[in-house]
Amino acid sequence: MDTMHVSLLQSNLVWENPKANLEHFTSKINVIDNTVDLIVLPEMFTTGFSMNAKSLAEDMVGETIQWMLHMAAQKDAAIVGSIIIEENNTFYNRLLFVLPNSEISYYDKRHTFTLAKEHETYTSGAEKIIVEYKGWKICPLICYDLRFPVWARNTEDYDLLLYIASWPKKRINAWDALLKARAIENMSYTIGVNRVGMDGNDYEYVGHSAVYDSLGNCLSTEHNEQEETISVVLHKDNQNTIRKKLGFLNDRDEFRIMNMNS
Repeated sequence: MDTMHVSLLQSNLVWENPKANLEHFTSKINVIDNTVDLIVLPEMFTTGFSMNAKSLAEDMVGETIQWMLHMAAQKDAAIVGSIIIEENNTFYNRLLFVLPNSEISYYDKRHTFTLAKEHETYTSGAEKIIVEYKGWKICPLICYDLRFPVWARNTEDYDLLLYIASWPKKRINAWDALLKARAIENMSYTIGVNRVGMDGNDYEYVGHSAVYDSLGNCLSTEHNEQEETISVVLHKDNQNTIRKKLGFLNDRDEFRIMNMNS
């Protein structure tokens, strides 16, 4: 499949209120055109970026995952976003990639945000994943991961890199610059979905969700700070032509990331 129709849901979140957030996203997803292949939600889209994991965590058969399975089947599209998951008495900021056939892949946030003491509540993941969907190889990551280019390094020849985030207004310039940089250095379509509004800790978020092509050109409305749904069409053949012509990925340094438990 050459084309990928993607919708980015830049949204305010009701603080620590999964029911209200699921209702809100249901209404937003229901009006998306049925040509959509992939729907991308923000980080911790049911709660906001909360450290109150004990009272908010779900398991892998919980209400939010059932909702994602239902919405993916209803729209015949993949849905991706992160929620708070408890597993074996451990909490994770877990990204869920739910396919319309009910297959679920997940990624646990590798770089927990120490400035907000996220590492004191959530356990870091150790594995990067590549999701294969409709002939595309997709690398999904979360928020603070954006600051660490080695983790996103395109050794798998993925076609699409995506970040879901709760990235605050005070450091939004870094978000803008790093998203573009990740697209250029990995020669890959790169998507970033950030939330808007205020959270329960009085941090403000201003979105700036965006889509970049493999040369760093912005394919979406840049720097919008309101709630919106951004829809774009990506073309894999165009990207492959650029990669073949320029050959930058062929000159990558040869090294690998060692497992942190090695």
